[in-house]
Amino acid sequence: MKPRHFLRETDFTTAEVARIFTLARHLKQQRGRHEQPLAGQTWAMIFAKSSTRTRVSFEVGIHELGGRPLFLGVNDIQLGRGETIRDTAKVLSRFIHGIVIRTYKQTDLDELAEQGGVSVVNALTDLFHPCQIYSDAFTAAERWAGPSGDLLDSLRGRKIAFLGDCSFNMANSWIMGAQLFGMQVSLGGPAGYGPGEKIREIAARSGAAFHFTSDPFEAVAGADIVYTDVWASMGQESEHAERAQRLLPYQVTEKLFAAAKPDALFMHCLPAHAGEEASQAVIDHPRSVIFDEAVNRLHVQKAILALLAQG
Repeated sequence: MKPRHFLRETDFTTAEVARIFTLARHLKQQRGRHEQPLAGQTWAMIFAKSSTRTRVSFEVGIHELGGRPLFLGVNDIQLGRGETIRDTAKVLSRFIHGIVIRTYKQTDLDELAEQGGVSVVNALTDLFHPCQIYSDAFTAAERWAGPSGDLLDSLRGRKIAFLGDCSFNMANSWIMGAQLFGMQVSLGGPAGYGPGEKIREIAARSGAAFHFTSDPFEAVAGADIVYTDVWASMGQESEHAERAQRLLPYQVTEKLFAAAKPDALFMHCLPAHAGEEASQAVIDHPRSVIFDEAVNRLHVQKAILALLAQG
């Protein structure tokens, strides 16, 4: 049987997203006292990019589902010395039961899934970060649906505003994820930092809609969630000074946050740089749920892995 993969937000149907959210809530409530669908399995974790939340949440999650996580830094395997993605996929598939990969190119991830014989999970690429988006949506749904309400239904019709660099993976993932969750997405950033041609083409093919504006207050008006990310991602450190100058008007300050709905949530995928993409006051705000997002990575990813294990 051909393995299922989670490479981009739309690899699951809306009905499957609802199942993932329901299972994530169950796994969170029953942590340590639930079934172990990965019992006897070993999952490789290939990380070309370092991480805190992604690595820890996947290692702990695989373990709690009964499996064994096998961490492989890019220089721990021959991939770091020039072995092809194709050969790596074919070799690893004969040893292990699944692969979690955090890397740069989405095309490398796609090739790994195509050439291998086990499930592959996208733990971040330069194009998409689907596990983060699912966890973020689940976090908001927890707040709005309560302990027993319909999680996915609580998201429908809600608006998320993303501020900053709207040309990179987090904004891309919200463009693609919002349609699954029944949400509207508004992006606010300077000219030249809007969604790129590739994501516009993908969105057009899938029917995903978004609004982009250079006015940060227009972007957050009526928003249920105000979201931001670092101004310089991995590999962009040399551009930091220039990017900081261009993106400063999109810093989520208390004034900008107040322009959203009175009960709006503040979100950030972390790590955060207080005084850059968001003020310390907003990061520490009573409606900031940034650490809830982080811990929910564990529970949502466990639900994703459990669903993939079912085939």
